[in-house]
Amino acid sequence: MMKKRLLTLVLVFFFGSTFYVQAQGPPVPPPPPPGLPINFGFLFLMIAGLVYGVRVSNK
Repeated sequence: MMKKRLLTLVLVFFFGSTFYVQAQGPPVPPPPPPGLPINFGFLFLMIAGLVYGVRVSNK
């Protein structure tokens, strides 16, 4: 009789802890990397490079 109680106690403990451990969700993904801001200085640099390239290729 004591062996049945011990076996039942051990089985309840192991099955209970197994179901408790499996109740976790997926980990949170990392945030996306920051983007490149397009401001007036970057736009001016691109236009100046385009004008310089057209001017040098016409010579």
